Amino acid sequence: MNLIKTLLIVVTIFIANSTVSAAKLNNNLIYNAEEVNGVKVAETVYKMNNNLLTKFMKYNYKYNKNNQMTENLSQKWNTESNSWINDLKICYTYDSKSVTTEYYKWNNKKNEFILIPSMTITMDK
Repeated sequence: MNLIKTLLIVVTIFIANSTVSAAKLNNNLIYNAEEVNGVKVAETVYKMNNNLLTKFMKYNYKYNKNNQMTENLSQKWNTESNSWINDLKICYTYDSKSVTTEYYKWNNKKNEFILIPSMTITMDK
């Protein structure tokens, strides 16, 4: 159980550091987190363009009954279609002995997420 908590903390810190790094490179990013019962379920990133906020990225999170993250979906804003476009999905699978992290990249031609096997990681507890 401690390994799972450690893994979630590491993932959270990684995402937070990526966010902070992006903010340092681009001071014009604004973050809006959405929480349900104290759990972050989404975060929208806006970009300042000519004194106007425009949609930039969106992250959606799913959890299991133990409040363990099971999915992290990132989407990019498409100004042409005026909609969110899938980009990357990270799935977490937990069992009694390990945690598996799988990365999927969105494929526009197939209109589905494609597993990137080389990025799949399984960690023992």
